Amino acid sequence: MRLQFLLSEIWTGLRRNLSIAVSVILVTTVSLYLLGLGLLFQREVDTLKGYWYDRIQVSIFLCGENSADANCAGKAVTDAQKADLKDQLEQMKPLVKNIYYESEQQAFDRFQDQFRNSPLAGNIRVGDIPPSYRVQLNDPTKYDVVVSAFEGAPGVGRVQDQQKTLDKLFTVMNGITIAALGLALIMIICAVLLMATTIRQAAFSRRRETGIMKLVGASNLTIRLPFVMEIVLATLVGSATAIGLLWATMHYLVAPYIAQAQPDVALVGESDVWVIAPLLGGVMLAVAILTSWATIRRYLRV
Repeated sequence: MRLQFLLSEIWTGLRRNLSIAVSVILVTTVSLYLLGLGLLFQREVDTLKGYWYDRIQVSIFLCGENSADANCAGKAVTDAQKADLKDQLEQMKPLVKNIYYESEQQAFDRFQDQFRNSPLAGNIRVGDIPPSYRVQLNDPTKYDVVVSAFEGAPGVGRVQDQQKTLDKLFTVMNGITIAALGLALIMIICAVLLMATTIRQAAFSRRRETGIMKLVGASNLTIRLPFVMEIVLATLVGSATAIGLLWATMHYLVAPYIAQAQPDVALVGESDVWVIAPLLGGVMLAVAILTSWATIRRYLRV
């Protein structure tokens, strides 16, 4: 097959069905953009898990003067009780990696810093947040050992594990990822149907040309390949556009705004787009080739 003839047939097909070719490009772009966002969001979840699970702490909140915990009975923790709790934690090494004591003033200062833009900051006073021991573990999965050892101990108001809170957060984030991937799957199905419709219309509009080509001895591959290449080219343009939009999202939205607003949070970036780009392009290219080839074999009998 001469390359000039193949390019001429592809150009003729695209020109005749320009509006549908543009539709294929747009649907491909939206499909891959949603799929890419879902994959990037899942990479963000995995990144945050690795970041935060290494920093998980078990907080042992002590009884303060204003503590409402039932175990405190309205009494603040004594210095002797603090010392006993510290000794117990020291004896739990190497499970316990680090021990930090946070006073009421330190807890107040940390809250004011974290919620400086929230109206809650003005409603908190020193003593509202009780003192605590913040315990970092070598193995965060064994947090229940610390919880069971100090829950209900003298001078302890309550024991809080950050992993429970983080697990709830990651469950929500995983749900968002699944929703994005589900929507992307629906859009990919729409793209498949649109590709099949495009092939059918192109085959119908060029049935006389294909009939003549067959009469003069053209092979099945020579007749069918231009139809397939039209869909492949439209898909490649849509894929490139989607990847460009994903890069723009990371470069112009995440990097200058979200990353600067949350400098202490590990975020995905532009490099992650290039990691998933081959997968996005490969998936859509395979869908385009399989769909167009199967459709042309069914609707173009040569």
